[in-house]
Amino acid sequence: MAIQQRLHTKLVQKLILTPSLQQAIKLLPMSTLELSDLLNQEMVENPLLEEVPTEELQPAEQQQAEKPEADKPAAEKSDSWDDADYEYFFGDYLDDGYRSRTPSEVKELPPIENTLSTTGSLSDHLLWQLSLQTSDDRLREIGRAIIGNLDDDGYLVASVEEVAAMGEWLVTDVERALLHIQTFDPIGVAARDLQECLGLQIRHIGLDGTPAEKIITEHLRLLQNHQVPEIARKLGMSIDDLRPHIEIIRNLDPKPGSRYNPTQSQYVIPDVYIVKVEDQYVAALNEEGLPQLRISPVYRRLLDKSGQESNDETRAYVKDKFRSALWLIKSVEQRQKTIHKVATSICNFQRDFLDHGIEHLRPLVLRDVANDIGMHESTVSRVVTNKYMHTPQGVFEMKYFFHSGIASSYGEAVSSVTIKQRIRKIIEQEDPRKPLSDSKIVSILQREGLELARRTIAKYREELKIPTSNQRKVLY
Repeated sequence: MAIQQRLHTKLVQKLILTPSLQQAIKLLPMSTLELSDLLNQEMVENPLLEEVPTEELQPAEQQQAEKPEADKPAAEKSDSWDDADYEYFFGDYLDDGYRSRTPSEVKELPPIENTLSTTGSLSDHLLWQLSLQTSDDRLREIGRAIIGNLDDDGYLVASVEEVAAMGEWLVTDVERALLHIQTFDPIGVAARDLQECLGLQIRHIGLDGTPAEKIITEHLRLLQNHQVPEIARKLGMSIDDLRPHIEIIRNLDPKPGSRYNPTQSQYVIPDVYIVKVEDQYVAALNEEGLPQLRISPVYRRLLDKSGQESNDETRAYVKDKFRSALWLIKSVEQRQKTIHKVATSICNFQRDFLDHGIEHLRPLVLRDVANDIGMHESTVSRVVTNKYMHTPQGVFEMKYFFHSGIASSYGEAVSSVTIKQRIRKIIEQEDPRKPLSDSKIVSILQREGLELARRTIAKYREELKIPTSNQRKVLY
């Protein structure tokens, strides 16, 4: 059969995302900082967008009262393009002084010198010692390669052979350089495992040949499992005689490099503030730092056909930028409204949490909020991404309030977060000499009306980073 080309008429239904809808979807999952960067970039690329200085901010009611009739946009005049439609949908944004928020007090920021700080890293500290204590160029070169392969805790993550292959050095030279670096401060740095790290520190304080060194070199696994009686039996010592040596080991630093690589504090700026007004909780958006946009009146005048300074090409360019600017402003406002709706819905569902704390956090899924505000689950999912809420109980990510529930014997579902909090409190109140096993925790929760499997308790305990009962046991 020969291949032929034919024309057919076909009727189909398909979803087409317009550029404006794509832009609105793109803005939803953005954090406040990301949105601020995007708006600043749009102001650079689109000349019709501008930001009014802070001193010109005024309430919307005052703007409407003070707006003169002469300031109406020239685009209201007869024109071939549908300016009337834009005026109908975006009339508020065309006012020169439009602002969506009330004026805020401008606070003087501290000098930049008061906010700058520098912290030395572990590699800087070791390289400084290497330059002072080593005059051999070859040893310095190998030492820099070793220091470059240390992790944040100070452990060497590459083998001696791998380091030797980096510069085609002899393995004996690399081992000599490694022994030299292991004498640097902090003691225990450049070790290849925990046993070597603790051994370096024990020898540095002059406890060679003591039971403490023997525990590290021969019975470290037993010590990690808290099998102190077994260690005492192997060493031929009583537990009371062994106790001082174990205390010495416990005071050693298993991560010597961590003190030079401190974890940087991550400061969160909430996107939503939950404030209690009388007997109700109200969600207020945090728009601090977001540039408030408006349409530049200078470029709007170019749309007037009667203007002598504009031609068709200029007006076409301004029209395109005009549409882009209006849809951006509309998308930003729609984003803010959607976040406010989701935050208000979360407040309604989690009222007990806001009043009493984590123990009263109720199970919640995206579908519940989506049905409450009349939107799709995917929209709610985008809204709660990278967003934080400031509540009377603290600052939480918006995703924190969405958890599955576990049925109780009282007929009400209990949030998994509440159960984790209960497990933590049970373990905190246990006898350190007789820690509770996962099975015993299951029995305690069953008496409280919560039916959970032992593996579920084990999973929650691991998520809370709580060790097993054997590892929590204290023998003396």
